[in-house]
Amino acid sequence: MNPQDFSWPFWFTLPLYPYGKRRTLRHEIIKDTIWTFDQMQGIFYVIVPIRMTVVKLDKGGLLVYAPVAPTRECISLVNELVAEHGDVKYIILPTISGLEHKVFVGPFARCFPQAQVFVAPNQWSFPLNLPLSWLGLPPQRTYILPADSSQAPFADEFDYAILDTIDLGPGQFAEVAFLHKRSHTLLVTDTIISVPENPPAIVQLDPYALLFHAKDQAADLVADNPTNRRKGWQRITLFALYFSPSALEVPRCLEVFRNALKAPEKSYKAYFGLFPFQWRHDWQRSFDAVRGDGRLFVAPILQTLILNRAPQATINWANQVASWDFEWIIPCHFDAPIKAEPHQFRQAFSFLEKQPAVSAGVFSSSSYPLPEEDFQLLRVIDQGLNRRGIVPPPKEKL
Repeated sequence: MNPQDFSWPFWFTLPLYPYGKRRTLRHEIIKDTIWTFDQMQGIFYVIVPIRMTVVKLDKGGLLVYAPVAPTRECISLVNELVAEHGDVKYIILPTISGLEHKVFVGPFARCFPQAQVFVAPNQWSFPLNLPLSWLGLPPQRTYILPADSSQAPFADEFDYAILDTIDLGPGQFAEVAFLHKRSHTLLVTDTIISVPENPPAIVQLDPYALLFHAKDQAADLVADNPTNRRKGWQRITLFALYFSPSALEVPRCLEVFRNALKAPEKSYKAYFGLFPFQWRHDWQRSFDAVRGDGRLFVAPILQTLILNRAPQATINWANQVASWDFEWIIPCHFDAPIKAEPHQFRQAFSFLEKQPAVSAGVFSSSSYPLPEEDFQLLRVIDQGLNRRGIVPPPKEKL
């Protein structure tokens, strides 16, 4: 294929790895009904999938949930569906704070000038709160999702629930979960995830990041094989979820520079041999705790820094979503699709409650909590933000 097919020339608007080169993988989730489009992004080779979902409408045409970068490859893959199932009719921006989702909506919408764009209420931008048209969204066909989902033009096929806007001081958080009724499939953005044991296919297209994090020390030469790819992926997952899990130790600067001199690769790509990580021998226990048996959970960052600011609103939203009839969940990150029932979705939010209803059979007593020691850095960040008055303090559990 032509390398220009993967090019994303506006990468500087959100300078995340792999910058100006973004591959896209399309997967058919439900035959002739739902497709996912995976790309990847990250920082310092801590890369995770970012996902767009496309759903065929019963009357013809397509609905797009959470667009990704509209590279030539991506748009070509969408247009193959358009040729068979009809035009893109609706484009959904289901978040107000996820810049990695917002930044692509305008460019994607320009590729499909007939589509209507619907965005979550209370959109904002930082450092200036600019109009949506200034953020690249087409002004003549961009609309706010109605509070009442029955008023949306796609209400006969979809239900949705809006997580009330959560005040985070300098910003806000909200998310809109969509239910595709006919296929019993739930679409979510950032709140719910499940972690695969092996690296996703999109991450394996270029295994450099996996092998970089599979090293135990700077001087290691890591062979490219499934075992090392898996090892790198599992460590990447812990970085992405916790920033600094308890099994990770950071050597002193002098030691890091000394070790860099021994590194076999000292190019810019290899950060000049710098490898400031030292994993304890039992690091995989932390991964096994989040992996479980493929369970659903709320990302630790959201648990510690965001959703605990509004436990009642979050639980109300989770209850509404759990009242729906679904069998599959497609998040925008990590694994998808996830085979799950509504009570498992609701269970994932039990960290907001003092006494989850284990006795009622709603929750599994072994499902929570995640290891407290892995939250240490996140707790420190949370306390620092509170102390400086940057964000409001968390509220007590319900």
